[in-house]
Amino acid sequence: MPNCVFHGQVLDKVYIEGSKCMALTTKRVPVYLQAQQFIEELIQSKDYAPGDHIPSERALAEELGINRLTARKAVDRLVREGRLERNSTHGTRIPEPRITRPVEGSSLGGISRVIQLSGGKPGNRLLHFELSPATESIAKHLQVEPGTELVVFRRLWTVNDTPFCIEASHIPARRVPGLAAEDLVAGQSLYTLLNARYGITTGHNTRTIAVGTPSKFETEALNLPPHASTLVLRMVTLDAENTPIEYMRSVNHPMHVVFQMA
Repeated sequence: MPNCVFHGQVLDKVYIEGSKCMALTTKRVPVYLQAQQFIEELIQSKDYAPGDHIPSERALAEELGINRLTARKAVDRLVREGRLERNSTHGTRIPEPRITRPVEGSSLGGISRVIQLSGGKPGNRLLHFELSPATESIAKHLQVEPGTELVVFRRLWTVNDTPFCIEASHIPARRVPGLAAEDLVAGQSLYTLLNARYGITTGHNTRTIAVGTPSKFETEALNLPPHASTLVLRMVTLDAENTPIEYMRSVNHPMHVVFQMA
């Protein structure tokens, strides 16, 4: 029996149907994982964009020489990872970004407002809250001395119950005396709270955006696929006197968030 190659790998057990090489199993990688890798490369190619539909499971099975159940298993895994989404009448497609975040702009309304403008329902969960001394790099962003006591907290944000970013905020503790975790567990807007309780009006902010490598925790919390990168937003928010009030680092799911110039 001749050797056959499925997605770059020589198969150890195959059968020939017409001119096609039909895969049953391989020594190293399960066939459904090879099919998943093929689909991942397909949707990452220049021929596909967010919103585009991928070939049907029947077409994938025929192209790859596998049965439909194996093709479906590969697609199901990508749907669970958020790489694909199903529509009961129109097949399976590459998800379009759920959130459009501005590259520039003020902090008015915060991320809740951004989610609402994208047509979604905002939600968040407090992951961490502590008092911590400012590192040298964060102190530079906030224009305070290294070691200055900061309120540090991290929240997981969702749109329509789908996690899309993790944001860690750093605020000089002297600016927000008495701020506690209980003030944030109900999902309140930080900027509304700063204004109502401390009379702090937030205004302009400076932002930088880069590609990042997520931690294990971020990968799990955002349901990122293996080896995925993230979009990392770093932002310094100023008050009405142009004094930094917050340094924030936001880790964004690359398939749910797009950054757009105004």
